[in-house]
Amino acid sequence: MNEFLLLAFLFLVAGVIAVPVASRLGLGSVLGYLLAGIALSPLLTQLEVDVVSIQHFAEFGVVMMLFLVGLELEPRMLWAMRSRLLGLGGLQVGVTMLLIAAVAMLLGQPASIALAIGMVFALSSTAIVLQTLNEKGLMRSDGGQSSFSVLLFQDIAVIPMLAFLPLLAIPELLDAVPAAGGHGGAKVADSGDGGHGAELNFVAGLTGWQRGLVTIAAIAFVFAVGTFLTRPVFRFIAMARLRELFTACALLLVVGIALLMIVVGLSPALGAFLAGVVLANSEYRHELESDIGPFKGLLLGLFFITVGASINFDLLFAEFGNFVLLTLGLMLLKGLVMLGLSMVFAIRGADRWLFALGLAQAGEFGFVLLSFTVANGVIPEPLSQQLLLIVALSMLLTPLLFIVYDRLIAPRYASAQASEPDKIDEQGSVVIAGHGRFGGIVNRILLAAGFKTVVLDHQSEHLERLRVFGVKVFYGDATRPDLLHAAGIDDARMLVIAIDDKEQATELVRYMTKHHPDVYLVARAVDRHHVYELWGAGARDIIRESFDSAVRAGRSALEALGLHPYEAERQTRGFVDNDRAQMLELAELFDPDIPVHENAPYVERAKEYIARTGDAMRGKHAGLANRADRGWVPPTLQDVEAEKAAQKAQAPGDSAPVRHNT
Repeated sequence: MNEFLLLAFLFLVAGVIAVPVASRLGLGSVLGYLLAGIALSPLLTQLEVDVVSIQHFAEFGVVMMLFLVGLELEPRMLWAMRSRLLGLGGLQVGVTMLLIAAVAMLLGQPASIALAIGMVFALSSTAIVLQTLNEKGLMRSDGGQSSFSVLLFQDIAVIPMLAFLPLLAIPELLDAVPAAGGHGGAKVADSGDGGHGAELNFVAGLTGWQRGLVTIAAIAFVFAVGTFLTRPVFRFIAMARLRELFTACALLLVVGIALLMIVVGLSPALGAFLAGVVLANSEYRHELESDIGPFKGLLLGLFFITVGASINFDLLFAEFGNFVLLTLGLMLLKGLVMLGLSMVFAIRGADRWLFALGLAQAGEFGFVLLSFTVANGVIPEPLSQQLLLIVALSMLLTPLLFIVYDRLIAPRYASAQASEPDKIDEQGSVVIAGHGRFGGIVNRILLAAGFKTVVLDHQSEHLERLRVFGVKVFYGDATRPDLLHAAGIDDARMLVIAIDDKEQATELVRYMTKHHPDVYLVARAVDRHHVYELWGAGARDIIRESFDSAVRAGRSALEALGLHPYEAERQTRGFVDNDRAQMLELAELFDPDIPVHENAPYVERAKEYIARTGDAMRGKHAGLANRADRGWVPPTLQDVEAEKAAQKAQAPGDSAPVRHNT
């Protein structure tokens, strides 16, 4: 217990200190964990910690990660990826393996050892790549999806590799298999198959066709459990109303499927991924994600720390130049293979470089295969130590490649795209800046009413999808004066500002107020404070993007609580009128240079308005209750419409400086 608590304390302290610092410096969490492991390595060596055993335990984080990835994919989406999964993934593994084997033979290695080295280095790091892609929001990009397809195929390819490697055994090495191997400075125990539980493999003595039948039966069982058994089991667990039981059941599902895959000689990561795909349409999907997520994150962090701690610095510094040269050569070769395949499979632009740089390293399954090759007499122990160091160094350098992509490659392609807007060959009475979920609805309403619109948006991928449905949208940055001029802003009656970026929207309002004061502006505000900024910039028709929907939700809540629809409408309209009246005075007190909670005049006036509105609404509600007791009858629909017309005549909407149309 003492040793366990000490190790847990050391790993947690290292991660809690290193990761925030690395993230603050823009290095990413993965590199932070790796650096934490490097910092811990001397101490772990002194304590004689079995780093590899901890690493094999932490590898279960990869299994959980693939389960969560599977939850994000539906079977039809996986089927749509089949060409890249098999074609791109298969070519990457095959071409990379043969090229690396050829280089190893040129460096003097026998054919059998060279082929084994090719298998080890052909694989990339699922843990690092998927974790980084998710952190940076690149998983849905073309480069991210292509990388995922290759990584998934690699995980599948590990299975035939484990079956094929014993055929490459060298008799002399089999007679001298070491009792214990080593990864570096810390104590290492031999695990035979890399710690993936060969002793639980129940198909080792079966023939090929029998293994095939067992494999098919295991996969079918996973699909059957996910389709028919999980829902009633989760319903039964939910009846207990204990969150920890649901978490335990989620862990039981993932651990059980991983164990089943090990028993039948398959990859536990593959089994977890298939289970996730089966449960992608389950009503318990989000609950599973929230329960498994923390365990996945902690185990992956622990795995990255052990990778950093496993680097043998004595061996590295003894031949520093050679190891650096071999590691960079490996990453260059793999990167070139990825670039070539990206051209064949039409991966373009920044996605091509994301794909090539992201998969240029060796991966965690390299540790598994190297341990397996030593145990089966395929690769000698001293050579395996050198290869393990190259694997670890390539993984250590990978976060730096993502930094290169973020800071050098992606901005260059973004600026190149921004400098080539579409040629605008149409003009209309209304120009709409931004065609997202907000601007798109405005555009549809105006088109349906017969108005001619010109829509500008700078998200090229989004526009390509819109054009499939026949929506005419021009690519370009609406904040550029030349593009506004090309869109006909000089003759337009109105500009609808529906872009997401708050600062850009405010600057566009300021530009229009100065250079095109006759053009009517309808500006989208992200929140209440953005309303003040737009007001100060000169906008007078400002729509908060979520205000109207929130008012409608409040009205529905009042109706569900027993108020007549007419009274619910009166209540919410009164709230809107009070809010509209508050905005002008609060806008005058708002100071963008002072945090709103430190602006004393603003805070005091806002508190007065909140109290006044609450008293008014409560008084009105009490009046409703009294009238209901006296047998009050709700007004008819004609009464409601007449009152609306009277209010409109008294205070026309166009005269309101800040309008919210509910």
